Amino acid sequence: MNKKNHYILFIIAIIFLAFNLRPAITSIGPIIGIIRDDLELSNWTVGFITSLPLLAFAVMSPIAPRIANRTGNERALLYGLLLLLLGIIVRSIPFIPLLFIGTTLIGIGIAMVNVILPSLIKGSFPTKIGLMTGLYTTSMSIFAAIGSGVSFPITEKLQFNWELSLLSWGLIAIVGIIIWMFAMKTKGEDKDIQLHEPSAKKMLRSSIAWQVTAFMGLQSFLFYVTISWLPEILIADGYDATTAGWFVAYMQFISLPATFLTPIVAGRLKDQRVVVYVFGTCAIFGYAGLLYHPTFLLTVLSITLIGFALGASISLALALLGLRTKNARQAGELSGMAQSFGYLLASIGPILIGFLFDISGLWFSSIIALIVVTVIMIAFGVGASRDKYALD
Repeated sequence: MNKKNHYILFIIAIIFLAFNLRPAITSIGPIIGIIRDDLELSNWTVGFITSLPLLAFAVMSPIAPRIANRTGNERALLYGLLLLLLGIIVRSIPFIPLLFIGTTLIGIGIAMVNVILPSLIKGSFPTKIGLMTGLYTTSMSIFAAIGSGVSFPITEKLQFNWELSLLSWGLIAIVGIIIWMFAMKTKGEDKDIQLHEPSAKKMLRSSIAWQVTAFMGLQSFLFYVTISWLPEILIADGYDATTAGWFVAYMQFISLPATFLTPIVAGRLKDQRVVVYVFGTCAIFGYAGLLYHPTFLLTVLSITLIGFALGASISLALALLGLRTKNARQAGELSGMAQSFGYLLASIGPILIGFLFDISGLWFSSIIALIVVTVIMIAFGVGASRDKYALD
């Protein structure tokens, strides 16, 4: 295979990696009520199911760069996909402890891919960080939306039980594994393996690194809370479960232009603060629009604004991992730190919002909490978007 064809295959393989980064998680939200009722769980407990992958992200993220340093980025990414597939299979076995174990394995597998991809892109496409980040985050968002949109119809309309519905996402993982293995084979062995530990202490002393980390965590907090509980908020407003699921899918599809274009724009700017102000304002108005049982048109407008904000924020957060570092190794270090502490913060989200609803019986206080988190996210995003390198 010539160099051009391998280059194209490598990009396709990255896209299929990205396809696997969200649907195993986003498919939970639309059927979370079915799981809750079937297993007789409380709202905060089923929120914990959504939080488990985030806790796994937090634990695994600082370990993933060390694995990649010893095995190479490509092989470490393969290990992540294999763990993801194993988790999907284990989660589908109708035994409550395996639901939690499988979900944890899913989180570990996704965490490895989450952390290593920015380093791979920084090293393989150093002059196209914005474009490649936009490409893979858009691919990730497409299948995140599909996961939300088809999860309930697969479970109810096709008369699958929820276990089989969740198992179906293993097919995407199998395809991703096959394509990635073929891309690795044509590329040959990774010659850039670094046999040393990342110097995490330097990142821990960097204010820019902590601002990127907080921004990553808070935007993830908003994303996972919205994916988990927006269907239930809409059902409380009078929509049926299918419509609520498609609203969540619409939110993610409408986010795609912002997901793709934000890192490209950010890559051309030395300072990305104006980008943060724009999507932060959209998020505030979007969540505020859900406060008082809105009309259909206001619901569409609110979800459109939320989708734009979530799409822009995740792709900017991932782009900053490359933009705030000077080389692939630093990008890997910052990625591990940001996704470890960031997702630990994000893991609180679904549990906290579920708990607020449990004690109040209304979604009002939960939505107010989301608006407050959005304001804090804007503050850290502005700090992270300054024209500085993390290790300067």
